[in-house]
Amino acid sequence: MTSKWIPAALALAALVATGCTSMSERERGTATGAGVGAVAGAVLGSATGGKAGTGAVVGGAVGAVVGNLWSKRMQDKQEALAKASAGTGIDVARTNDDRLRLNVPADFSFAVGRADIRPEMRPVLDEIGRNLDQNVHVTIVGHTDSTGSDALNEQLSIDRAAAVRDYLSARGVAPARVTVQGRGEREPVASNSTDAGRAANRRVEIYLAEQSA
Repeated sequence: MTSKWIPAALALAALVATGCTSMSERERGTATGAGVGAVAGAVLGSATGGKAGTGAVVGGAVGAVVGNLWSKRMQDKQEALAKASAGTGIDVARTNDDRLRLNVPADFSFAVGRADIRPEMRPVLDEIGRNLDQNVHVTIVGHTDSTGSDALNEQLSIDRAAAVRDYLSARGVAPARVTVQGRGEREPVASNSTDAGRAANRRVEIYLAEQSA
C-alpha cells in the first residue's frame, strides 16, 4: 500500500523536531524543511492516487531547498552581527518566527531624553546595512524608560527608531524597506525604580525579516 510512506514521513518529521541539537541554524532549517516537505508530499501523493513514496521524496527535496533558502542568508547575517557586536551587550538572536532580533541597550543606543545615536552603536548599524539582501525588511522599535510624561516618551521612542532608520538609509537601506515603531515606556524589560532598570528599558530593538520574493 502506498499509504505506508505516510507514517515513515511523519517519523522523519518527528525526528527532525526532537533531534538536530548539534546542527547549526542553517542545517536545522534544511532538515525541518525536508521533514515537512516529505509529509506534505506523501499525503498529497496518496490522496491524488499517486505514489506516496515518490511524493515524499519530491516533497522532502523541495522542503529542504525552501528551508535552507531563508536560513543560509539570515544565518550569515546573524554571525556577522554577533561578531560586530561582541562585547557590547547587544543581544543578537533568532526569534521563533524566523527573524533576527538585535536588542540594543542604553549604553550603546541613546542617552536619557535624547534621540542621537551613540558612536558605539554605529559599527553595528553599519553591519546591518552592509550587503543586506534586497528581500530583507527592517523593523525598528524604540523604547524609553519612565522618565518624563507619556506623550514625551511616546514621541521620543519614535524619534529614536527614526534616527536608526535615517542612519541605515544613509548607508543604502531604502526607507521603504524599514518600518518604524515607538512603544514609549509601555514595554519595560526591567523595573524603572533603579538606574540600571531604566537603562535597560531605554533601548532599541531591530528586527530583520526575509520577505518572500
